[in-house]
Amino acid sequence: MHAHDRFLPEWFNRIRSRQITLPRFQRFVVWGHSEVAGLLTTVLRGLPSGATLILNVGDEEKFISRTMVDAPRSGEKVTEQLLDGQQRLTALWRSLHNTYPDRTYLVGFEEDVINPSKKLPFVYGQARWTKNGKRYPMWVDDPKQCWSRSFIPIHLLRPEDMEEKIDNWVEKAIADKDDKDTVKFQAYKYVKKIINELRIKVREFNLPYLSLPPSTPKEVALDVFIKMNTSSVRLSTYDIVVALVEEETGKSLHDHVEILAEKIPRAAQYADLPELVLDVVALQQNRIPSQAGYRGLDYTKMLDSWDKVLKGIEGMVGFLEEESIFDSQRLPSYTALPIIAALWEHLPLQPDSLGNARHLLRKFFWRACLTSRYEQSSTTNALQDFRGLKKVLCNQADEQNVPILNDASYPLPAKEVIMQAEWPKRKTILGRGLLALQIKCGAEDLADGTRATIASITSKEHPREYHHLFPASILEKAGIPDEQISRALNCALITWRTNRAISDKDPITYLRERASGGALGEEELKRRLRTHLIPYEQLAVGYEGLTNDERYAKIKADYKIFLLARAALLERAAEHACKGETFCIEGLPK
Repeated sequence: MHAHDRFLPEWFNRIRSRQITLPRFQRFVVWGHSEVAGLLTTVLRGLPSGATLILNVGDEEKFISRTMVDAPRSGEKVTEQLLDGQQRLTALWRSLHNTYPDRTYLVGFEEDVINPSKKLPFVYGQARWTKNGKRYPMWVDDPKQCWSRSFIPIHLLRPEDMEEKIDNWVEKAIADKDDKDTVKFQAYKYVKKIINELRIKVREFNLPYLSLPPSTPKEVALDVFIKMNTSSVRLSTYDIVVALVEEETGKSLHDHVEILAEKIPRAAQYADLPELVLDVVALQQNRIPSQAGYRGLDYTKMLDSWDKVLKGIEGMVGFLEEESIFDSQRLPSYTALPIIAALWEHLPLQPDSLGNARHLLRKFFWRACLTSRYEQSSTTNALQDFRGLKKVLCNQADEQNVPILNDASYPLPAKEVIMQAEWPKRKTILGRGLLALQIKCGAEDLADGTRATIASITSKEHPREYHHLFPASILEKAGIPDEQISRALNCALITWRTNRAISDKDPITYLRERASGGALGEEELKRRLRTHLIPYEQLAVGYEGLTNDERYAKIKADYKIFLLARAALLERAAEHACKGETFCIEGLPK
């Protein structure tokens, strides 16, 4: 097979006319907003994103097909079935047509750390929600406010005739400029030039494809589909670096990493040690913690300062344990780890100054866990934040110069955003960040009262499980969709024994059982729930003696009330954590 070029406008034409469809057996869309934003950033920076695979259709389709999400369901004769590339094409189609109900994708600009005179585009997925018939945050749909934040909606870059819409948006975006025609015209030309340059990037984005002929037997096409989706092997940058270190220094990087694993065994619970080492060293040498940054590392310097690497990672592990982050499965943001480790050598020794420095690290860490800062361009942003934090620790700058600490650019999650946070077992920053807040509060088991500790969280004999507070089966019967059932707000981390005991009972039933089974009764149960930031009154609901219609209507109403109440608790907890404060459950609203 040979790869054929196909540019985005042609892909969109085929999707719009329904010439290309998906085999029905394909999984549905699984990409989250960070993957979508990452792909869009790739497009705007003119980088490749791999190839797709299509099966050419002859007289009839070999597989029953369906259209892509939000694509037209009728059109011309189907000529191609997409076997690989659904996630990418769906992300491009929906973002550029602005059809995601819970996100609007915006283009921003950041400094190129390799060439500071340049600005690189990046894409940010802004969370959206509807309240009282209005879509929030409202500034996203206001061109003037959007541009004041240096954002451009990516749907303006759609590869079709958008001139009138672009002109209207630009006119409104520069409405506050001086009324003098020349000033306004220059501002108009400037914004229009930026948009047109980005539109060229989108229009010229090449997503090549491999194709199977119509004569391909059905079982062969299916076999190719399976292999393309299961046999990819990641190229190890670390293996390349090991060879370069050996060549430059005559020493083994493997041996050094093995010593690290022996001296700090807990470090491997948080990250892949080779990757962590390279990222820490890259930051220490003022480089991006990525493959591009690794290429320019001074390997001799790296090994000569190995003690600093060890002390930094040891300090990082101790810091994470103090913040009740005990393993990678519950870690909200890996990006923060090498930054903390690389900063460790710059912490002062004087007690008061050290206390202030640790306070700064707590603020940084929790903002990394609860804001959108590292959802995209994470390696570039990591270097910028490291530089800013290092200057603060060395008394060379104020905190306001650290990008992640800027509330205007990276606000803490409001209740409405917290409501949308995904199930913590998924690898999303906010979902895991909210769970991390609960663990920081103690997250005691509802039955045996065991506090969340390293031993209880990482136990293989009595593992903690992710429990639906409103049981999934009850919510399903009430007609609540799965994406709303498996939200972070409906989750608590409890022991597997307690999870089995609770099963799919009504909340009031299992709460009464826990209260009557415990020696201290209902008040102790309420306190244990508070250690998970769970509001008792809104959870203690039952449905005995109701007809099915009454039951389902009450479940829907109760679930919404519960989510709102818990979101308010988590919002306050997030505020405390991101101020670097130690907080207790007694200090939060009831």
